[in-house]
Amino acid sequence: MSRLFLLLSLLAATSSAAAADRRPNLLLIFADDLGWKDVGWQGTDFYETPNLDALARQGMVFSNAYAAAGNCAPSRACLLSGTYTPRHHVYAVQSTDRGPKESMRLVPIPNRSGLARDNVTLADALQAAGYATGIFGKWHLDGPEGAEPGEQGFDTVHQSHHTWGDVREQDPENPKGIFSLTQGALAFIEKNRDRPFFVYLPHYAIHTGLQARASTLARFQKKAPGIQHSHALYAACLYDLDAGIGMLLARLAELGLDRNTLVVFTSDNGGTQQSSQEPLRGNKGGYYEGGIREPFLARWPGVIAPSSRCDVPVINVDLYPTFLAAAGAPVPAGKVLDGVSLLPLFRGGSSLPRSAIFWHFPGYLNEPVTRGRELDVRTGFRSRPVSVIRKGDWKLHLFHEEWQLDGGRANLAANHAVELYHLATDIGEHHDLANKEVARRDELLTDLLAWIQSTQALLPTARNPAYNPNAPAKPRKVKGAAKATP
Repeated sequence: MSRLFLLLSLLAATSSAAAADRRPNLLLIFADDLGWKDVGWQGTDFYETPNLDALARQGMVFSNAYAAAGNCAPSRACLLSGTYTPRHHVYAVQSTDRGPKESMRLVPIPNRSGLARDNVTLADALQAAGYATGIFGKWHLDGPEGAEPGEQGFDTVHQSHHTWGDVREQDPENPKGIFSLTQGALAFIEKNRDRPFFVYLPHYAIHTGLQARASTLARFQKKAPGIQHSHALYAACLYDLDAGIGMLLARLAELGLDRNTLVVFTSDNGGTQQSSQEPLRGNKGGYYEGGIREPFLARWPGVIAPSSRCDVPVINVDLYPTFLAAAGAPVPAGKVLDGVSLLPLFRGGSSLPRSAIFWHFPGYLNEPVTRGRELDVRTGFRSRPVSVIRKGDWKLHLFHEEWQLDGGRANLAANHAVELYHLATDIGEHHDLANKEVARRDELLTDLLAWIQSTQALLPTARNPAYNPNAPAKPRKVKGAAKATP
């Protein structure tokens, strides 16, 4: 009996050692249009996200996390390429020339529809390192200049019948494809449970048009509205998304894979105007905080301490080097990465080897946002051409029209080409300090211009011949969107 006990103990120890030596599985859950204030741990007073809240308690919450672009396609391009928009030129969905032409002072830089086939993606790099790779959901980078996910590193491709907004087929028990995508991911995980895998699960929820199971909708129709949030269908769609995530995490635990799986959850851009993001300013499509600040969680048992919090600014281009570092995989030869690995933060560190993060959008998007620039609200824009830097607690916006056409740096005191905010004391970007904190303004502006030069970021320079400064304003009412807006 003692010999058998020793043998079983040896086998158990060997099995444990093998599990410890195995490279971690990687699971990235990517929500669509989920705002920073929409989740339980951020303080929503109406929506419910019990499974994500549990994940937050089990891992690390990042309070200053960002998408690298203000809407869907460019954010995904940044995430998967590991680079900022100037390197891949995916700046928007469809076009950068969106809005009333008579109110555009510059000719925008043209948009590319997707990542070029020769752009080595995160999936390419992990596939080359021996990982099984699968995508389950929204790709959004396969335009004429892009490629399909199977051509960019994914062994398994499972996409539902949903487009970016409308729904071709509706299943009342599978809103936004939440549960079919979850089942596809689970089948992939079970098939590859004995090898390291990378699951990319970019959901279609909660992008409009909103959908939810009837029973879930009834739950929120009966619930007393909150002061900030009260949209029952929005809440129900989010609750069903959370339920799908709960199914996925529960099955990981049942399979015994949860302790060796790095799980990251975040969103592609800020929330739509269907859901208030106050105290943040703006919404999806803009570059105030409400358009780019995201919910962001990471869980990795044995590496990330439960119920931990990190206030260091991070951005989704960081996930490419983070996942490679976790996998022990090399950066592909010749590949430029704009992000840095988050592993030091996962292990309790308090800094990263960089001083700033950046955004670049050289075009126009229609439909004004909540508390957008006064000019934009009057003329109907979410965003005009802009570049942005966050350095420490400071954030500076450089607006290309005023910079190019109204005297540039020599006329900063009057041309309103830059706005400067101190986010630690003004997260809502209410108080522009550009003409008060001049030294800080000039420091950030110099850093931003150096970054623009180093990345060869294209700035619009040509005057728009259709611009009419005397065109009557066409006020757009800022309200909750009733239709899908890319």
